[in-house]
Amino acid sequence: MLKLSVFMSPTGGHAGGWRHPDAVIDAGFNFDRWIEFAKLIERGKLDMMFLADGNGVNGIENPALLSRNPITRPVVIEPVSLLSALAPVTSRVGLVATATTTYDQPFSIARRYAALDWLSKGRAGWNVVTSSNAEDAKNFSRDEHVEHNDRYERAGEFVDVVKDLWDSWADDAFVLDKESGVFLDGEKVRLLEHKGKNFSVRGPLNSARPPQGHPVVIVAGASDSAMELAARTADVIFTVTETKEAAQKFYADVKGRLAKYGRKPDDLKVLPGTAIFVGHTADDAERDYRRLQDLIPEEVGIQVLSKMVGVDLSQYSPEDPLPELPETLGIRSFRNMLQEMAQRDGLSIRQLYQHVLPARGHVLIKGDAAQVADVMEEWYRDKACDGFNIVAPYLPGGLEGVIDILVPELQRRGLFRTEYEGTTLRDSLGLSRPDNRFFAAAAE
Repeated sequence: MLKLSVFMSPTGGHAGGWRHPDAVIDAGFNFDRWIEFAKLIERGKLDMMFLADGNGVNGIENPALLSRNPITRPVVIEPVSLLSALAPVTSRVGLVATATTTYDQPFSIARRYAALDWLSKGRAGWNVVTSSNAEDAKNFSRDEHVEHNDRYERAGEFVDVVKDLWDSWADDAFVLDKESGVFLDGEKVRLLEHKGKNFSVRGPLNSARPPQGHPVVIVAGASDSAMELAARTADVIFTVTETKEAAQKFYADVKGRLAKYGRKPDDLKVLPGTAIFVGHTADDAERDYRRLQDLIPEEVGIQVLSKMVGVDLSQYSPEDPLPELPETLGIRSFRNMLQEMAQRDGLSIRQLYQHVLPARGHVLIKGDAAQVADVMEEWYRDKACDGFNIVAPYLPGGLEGVIDILVPELQRRGLFRTEYEGTTLRDSLGLSRPDNRFFAAAAE
């Protein structure tokens, strides 16, 4: 069964999506929009809605570009707060938010996501990132971003500490016996006393063990470091891959790493991103796509691509090939994919941004319901993925197309659920509830 997440950005996933006549454009500060989006996603029985996040205004150094490019999310409602507010108006859809391991602390993250899991009755997920925007460092009393390998080393220790904090209390620690006067069993709580290279955390967490045991942990990335972190610690990995062959290679690689950590291949779900343009007919989908493509100003396309590759491309002609790219402290795997794509297909700078911006580098699937479902089914059957992280080009119309046109076709083929399997995000994803490694015997 396909697993389907939706990548939610306030102005949609396409660089021109916010300019569509029917697009919502104020979701960066209008909570009512998110109630509408969440209910729409849950109506489609999708596994989860995923909110990306950053720690600064990406592109603030270029006011002219910033004024025309909301795809970089210059304003967003803090995602865990937002999802906590959406928990009471939804009942099954997973609620997933990004939080950084580079500029946060394990205790704060453990507490925040435990709270979201309790508020949503077991539907929380944490997307682990190490922060891709080097300029974010300046918002945290640092002059420079942390080097790539150091970020992932810190992230590994960070996730371990968070999981140990979630396991601070046994599941049955709270007796709540009024007659005997016993509120909790003091033998079923544990000090963590963690002292590592990056963190010193005493614990315990001042929260009962979350309903899911551990909220679902997601890692995003395609670097060797990201795959290793996901294989050891994650339940889901989001990745960027444009071809089925590359996706198959990634799928086999990351799944093959699980055994050394005592895990089975199905313990980690692989969800590549995909931009979907679906219509009642192929012509409808193509018309929507072309309309949005025409809404990308050239200067915006070049500047956005410049941010993606870490080079100011405005000094080149749009007809020039992509220049050689320097090393970066940002998202290496994504930048390297763009360079490989440009070289492989002989794309000019203009052709590259026109190709990349509609899908943000993800695979683009376009057509009527049967055509889009054919591609998704082929990837799934051929072990290129366990599902997809869907990028809707604009909101709510692009998302409505997925829910009302595509999902029924996937259901007709037996590829997607008609009802949620349970009440938690782990139920939806087919993931077991992790044992408490400190109190496993008590839980049994």
